[in-house]
Amino acid sequence: MGEFTVNINVPVEHMQNLFGRHDSYIRKIEDDLHVMIVDRDGAVKISGDKEAVAKASHVVRELLTLSERGNVLEEQSINYAIEMENESGDDVLLEIDGDCICHTVSGKPIKPKTLGQKKYVDAIRDHMIVFGTGPAGTGKTYLAMAMAITAFKNNEVSRIILTRPAIEAGEKLGFLPGDLQSKVDPYLRPLYDALYQIMGAESFMKNMEKGLIEVAPLAYMRGRTLDNAYIILDEAQNTTPAQMKMFLTRIGFGSKVVVTGDASQKDLAPDTKSGLDIATQVLSKIDDIAFCQLSSKDVVRHPLVQKIVRAYEDYESKEKKRSELKKRSRNYNRGKK
Repeated sequence: MGEFTVNINVPVEHMQNLFGRHDSYIRKIEDDLHVMIVDRDGAVKISGDKEAVAKASHVVRELLTLSERGNVLEEQSINYAIEMENESGDDVLLEIDGDCICHTVSGKPIKPKTLGQKKYVDAIRDHMIVFGTGPAGTGKTYLAMAMAITAFKNNEVSRIILTRPAIEAGEKLGFLPGDLQSKVDPYLRPLYDALYQIMGAESFMKNMEKGLIEVAPLAYMRGRTLDNAYIILDEAQNTTPAQMKMFLTRIGFGSKVVVTGDASQKDLAPDTKSGLDIATQVLSKIDDIAFCQLSSKDVVRHPLVQKIVRAYEDYESKEKKRSELKKRSRNYNRGKK
């Protein structure tokens, strides 16, 4: 087949954003979609096989539109644009980019960055209770926090309650000095960090002093009824079934709940069932409860994190198959005796 060429005009102010540092973004598109891309007097020239050029030109136009909307392109955006082009060819990134939840205190917009994140945010809008599960770096907690703060600012709820089980991740912190709050604060630090970034430290402290924002261990929820509140339970994989049931039965009128967790990172004692796993089985058919499973495709941290998550997923899948084969082999040998 003959070589096919497409020219796309790129305004000079968007050229650096589109090409990336040392042309790394364009090189990525070239390598993954098997085309040649060069800059010719303010235009991007894409050459190669007709189908490959069509895909590459669609990706470039989509990324250019994102840049023109004021977005700073990142490596994750380039990877996801290429991945979505190979899967569907639709303007997925442009559709996602139109959904701005709120802005950080520094003015940076908070938006879903993947299709999975978009579905997660939409589920939170449309349901009273949402379970968001998936690996680290998929934005489960951060997006839930952004939705909660937006609802609070819009007077849709009167307070925000953020909680997580205070369980050591393989380390013992009980010997540390200080009162109970000092001991549990390390577990809650990720929640504080997100609040500071989205809300600002001063606004957060004022609302916390008024009791309108509460960050507390899960144990503090027992015996309470939580009305007209936005409640986020983080690290839910570390709850026991009894704790999860206790939490879910605290919910009162006018409240919205988001439960987040990563089933692959449990810190529970061996042979202890996770409340998140049990809740997923027990509540799957109840109306107004949504379950969103994010995957390695939705990781929005450094691209290396996505590779790490996928490597562990592959390893755990192989280990599970190996374990099942050993179990079958043992059962077969027992049956022969």
